[in-house]
Amino acid sequence: MIRLFVTHDLAPGAKLGLNPDQSRYVIAVMRRSPGDPVLVFNGRDGEWRAVVIESGKRGAVLEVEAQTRALTRGPDLDLIVAVVKRARLETIIEKACELGARRVRLVLTERTNPEHIRLSRLNAIATEAAEQTGRIDLPEIFEPIRLSAVLDDWEASRRLLFCDEAGDAPPVLDALRGQPSGPWAVLIGPEGGFSPAERERLRSLDQAVPASLGPRILRADTAAISALTLWQSACGDWRDHAASD
Repeated sequence: MIRLFVTHDLAPGAKLGLNPDQSRYVIAVMRRSPGDPVLVFNGRDGEWRAVVIESGKRGAVLEVEAQTRALTRGPDLDLIVAVVKRARLETIIEKACELGARRVRLVLTERTNPEHIRLSRLNAIATEAAEQTGRIDLPEIFEPIRLSAVLDDWEASRRLLFCDEAGDAPPVLDALRGQPSGPWAVLIGPEGGFSPAERERLRSLDQAVPASLGPRILRADTAAISALTLWQSACGDWRDHAASD
């Protein structure tokens, strides 16, 4: 069934006028007509079943019928990633959404190459990923700031999985074994790696858990996907899902 993210409040009987892109998708691409069902969510009110009540040149209108799932959120997990080239950053945003990150914080490091960031484009990619993967919430994506500023305001309760390419850190699953649940962050560096000063500061952080992603040098998008996958397997809601099954 089609799933759409909408900005409207959701309640029984609410009428939802879709924007031009959504109307085109529902009417022209998916060939939906009055009476056909659509699932909608807004990140606040859970997921709801709606039906098409208008589909014409002026666009599509839905009417909300009943809630299908209450709002749930994934683990309290941040992905902190250095700004990289646009295509790879877009892949990171898409996969971070699919893998359950609650927030994506973009950072600038000493070796970050300047890139123009279109936050609207990244939010659109995250929205589409949420629609396709069954998420009921959307990850927050933040404007880039200096890594040093992020570390200056670090939460005392949040653990930090620091993917360190220096070669002297344990494998990720070994590093995560026995670690507590609760707020976490995964940090992925720039294509040029962290500077010695940045690595030293990260290593000095009480909450940091240095870990290696293996013997090969990974591109930023591969590193982000790998680290999030391993974290979810060791500490995230993949274990909760398996237990519930």
